[in-house]
Amino acid sequence: MKNFTAILLTSSFILLLQTFHGVKAGFNCTGSSFPTNSSYQKNRDSLFSTLSDKVTSNGGFYNASLDGVYVLAFCRRDYERQGCIDCVERSIRQIETSCSNRVDSFNCDSDDRDRVSCFVRTTNHSTYRLPEFGPATLDPSPVAIDTSTKNMTLFRQEWDAMVNRTLEAATVDTSTTVLKYYGVVRAEFTEFPNVYMMMQCTPDITSDECKKCLQESVTYFRTQFWGRQGGGICRPSCVFRWDLYAFYGAFANVTRVPAPPRAFIPRAHAISVTRLKGGIIAIFVVPIVINILVFIGLVKAYSRIRKSNNRINEQQSDSGGQSMLRFDFGMILIATDDFSSENKIGQGGFGSVYKGILPGGQEIAVKRLKKGSGQGDIEFKNEVLLLTRLQHRNLVKLLGFCNEGDEEILVYEFVPNSSLDHFIFDEEKRLLLTWNMRFRIIEGVARGLLYLHEDSQLRIIHRDLKASNVLLDADMNPKISDFGMARLFNMDQTRAVTRKVVGTLGYMAPEYVKHRRFSVKTDVYSFGVVLLEMITGRSNKNYFEALGLPAYAWKCWVAGEAASIIDHVLNRSSTNEIMRFIHIGLLCVQENVAKRPTMSLVIQWLGSETISIPLPTAAGFTTHLPVELHGTNASNQAEGGAGTSSLNKLSITELSPR
Repeated sequence: MKNFTAILLTSSFILLLQTFHGVKAGFNCTGSSFPTNSSYQKNRDSLFSTLSDKVTSNGGFYNASLDGVYVLAFCRRDYERQGCIDCVERSIRQIETSCSNRVDSFNCDSDDRDRVSCFVRTTNHSTYRLPEFGPATLDPSPVAIDTSTKNMTLFRQEWDAMVNRTLEAATVDTSTTVLKYYGVVRAEFTEFPNVYMMMQCTPDITSDECKKCLQESVTYFRTQFWGRQGGGICRPSCVFRWDLYAFYGAFANVTRVPAPPRAFIPRAHAISVTRLKGGIIAIFVVPIVINILVFIGLVKAYSRIRKSNNRINEQQSDSGGQSMLRFDFGMILIATDDFSSENKIGQGGFGSVYKGILPGGQEIAVKRLKKGSGQGDIEFKNEVLLLTRLQHRNLVKLLGFCNEGDEEILVYEFVPNSSLDHFIFDEEKRLLLTWNMRFRIIEGVARGLLYLHEDSQLRIIHRDLKASNVLLDADMNPKISDFGMARLFNMDQTRAVTRKVVGTLGYMAPEYVKHRRFSVKTDVYSFGVVLLEMITGRSNKNYFEALGLPAYAWKCWVAGEAASIIDHVLNRSSTNEIMRFIHIGLLCVQENVAKRPTMSLVIQWLGSETISIPLPTAAGFTTHLPVELHGTNASNQAEGGAGTSSLNKLSITELSPR
């Protein structure tokens, strides 16, 4: 009964979590129609062809016209460049599909996975510098606020105050940026720990026009969707949204508003004061009741604190804004059918991975750590705390955790296509990996590392990048996983020395194995090994007896036979481009740490055929294990050093899709 009650209490949080995933979009088609292959369609297609690049190069807002066709595009100010590009291109595809022959079209798109929002508008007349309140797309949350346990009158007052603060921030004409009308507020309500609100207008209208547009959006939400657990309204001149989770991007400049001062009343023992009738009773009884409850609450709180000293409390990221959910163990048991063997999708030295389904239908991956696995409290906390603060499309998303009793469990988004090693090292599945797909996977991994090294508000060294730690989603987009051994750097720190070496032999840079020195360049080395594996279609362990894949590729390069290592299943029409990637891979695995490129430089090289690339020097490799690693398990570590085992046996994950 106790577990059942806990499950019911957790369910409302689970429903909230369902809104974290998927693309929310709305479109509106108006006006007259135009014939297929008309000049209007050709001109619109011409404007669409460069629109995503134009909007990012112009600071997130762009309008253009061509012979009677007017197009306007807009990305929310906290966007990341690639996220904005993808969002605009999705909106274009929606218009081409749903408004294929309509003169006027408007599509507003929001992807919470990438924390980006945008819209695209097409008309046959200029809308620039004209406030446009319609058409509008509406996106109310399907989840209602539980009014039986919430004081909605108090909530309304706090919500209205938050609207005023956000509106004030959004309508200030700073005139310093292209997207000048913008405000994001995070507030603590009495009944809700975190409430988020965002308002933004296009920069071509005045401050008063912006305020009017946003006020109309707020009023419409109040009258039509009040009681919903969040929602948004998108108009051609302004965007309004609020929710109970951080939906904005990592670059948002968030104003934080603390909760209003109130007496501490433990929720489990709170008595609703509104039930006490009459002013005289309230005056005398309420203070007495509050004092008694405060005393009881402090005693119980002290007891709970003592019992939970060894557990991780819920963490909130100021940079990424993601709230971490502590899952109830009973909910995990229901989602995985008591960790049934049929739901088991992975097994490793750390424990097992299970597929689960939450009550709302969301699929999750549950990583259950076993006792004595070697992945202790430090690694568990490390992964939770780091992934709380990291948000990127090429990083696996940690949804929450559970640490009840002896259980330590991590809950991730479910990635259906397993890990990269199950494709690239499999004779049959490798046939599915065309060069274009391999190109996209390599570039995605590179972007994920760049985010860790430079673009996030933290500076992270992963330290265990390998093919088995790159997961593939339903569209074969790569997501870097397993942050148990990642290290947080100061922004001005360039390298560090560790007392023990952790990671996977064959992917670890020589200076790390031999001298325990690591930096962002050790991740670059690991990336170079993965890149070469993607090109050859063979695991580094196949070359381990001959000093490893980097040394073998370098030997072939020097002999002028680099093309011989290209996977035979790849189309030879792409040989020139593949040779450029081999060149880049060899630059990443150079023995000389200083000569290895940064990930930002790697991404430039990957995306351009015209940039001059320096010649590589000798590749680094490790011929012997360091003395402190020799012992009873040394032979096993060497044998599986390219992806089947790790020095600390933390990162072994054999996944298979279901």
